[in-house]
Amino acid sequence: MTLEKLIDQFRIGFRPNYIPQADEETVFRAAFETKIPLIVKGPTGCGKTRFIEYMAHALGLPLITVSCHEDLTSADLVGRYLFKEDETIWQDGPLTLAVRHGGICYLDEIVEARKDTTVIIHSLTDDRRMLYIDKTGEVVRADPRFMMVLSYNPGYQSIVKDLKHSTRQRFASLSFTHPPVEVETEILRTETGLPDEDARKLAEMGEKIRALKGYGLDEGVSTRLLVYVGRLMKGGLPAAEACNAAITQTLTEEAEVEESINNIVKLYFGELVGAEET
Repeated sequence: MTLEKLIDQFRIGFRPNYIPQADEETVFRAAFETKIPLIVKGPTGCGKTRFIEYMAHALGLPLITVSCHEDLTSADLVGRYLFKEDETIWQDGPLTLAVRHGGICYLDEIVEARKDTTVIIHSLTDDRRMLYIDKTGEVVRADPRFMMVLSYNPGYQSIVKDLKHSTRQRFASLSFTHPPVEVETEILRTETGLPDEDARKLAEMGEKIRALKGYGLDEGVSTRLLVYVGRLMKGGLPAAEACNAAITQTLTEEAEVEESINNIVKLYFGELVGAEET
């Protein structure tokens, strides 16, 4: 595979379905044009990744995504030597590909990565905009169209899993939250094909379920889960059963919290079949 074809694999081939909530597109474009790295933070399933895909498509940039985890090493980002046909060759990692050839390097859930791994991005997030590859001795200057984007969920922050201040202050930030009912209704309608009335019911129900956060729920229902409900409904599953499968059974295993969620579902879509027997 040629290098050009490799980079093309990371391009978003279609316009993602994203509905702006505020001025996030303007901020992202300004950050890209002024070469300022960006943090996108917000609860699970609120549209952070979809927004970044949307902006990559709008700017015509490859989007190289890395899902961070505690076993992620600097070599996983920068690259490593590989044996091929009786010789040792260097293979760029996802970060180096984006730095060298331009594009967005998106480190998803950055707080899950080891701190000794994330230190390597420091020289890319200030005026130097360069990456030093210690294994090859090469200094890679960032392409003018390179951009570093991180995301995380502040709701899962702890002393152990948090961004160091020395890292955080190298970035501008966008804060996401669950969309208002009107916007979420449109998201659900366009994502699932449900009628407006059903999409609005789901959005209003989601808002009420989110009010349970802190009262037995660690995290409110995401837009993603509401979309799952809509797709299950569109696939023929009764609404209450779809809510039970995609929301209630996903969010909790505590009987009292299940009952609270099911009572909210009942307000909008009626009783779950067999609920009284259980």
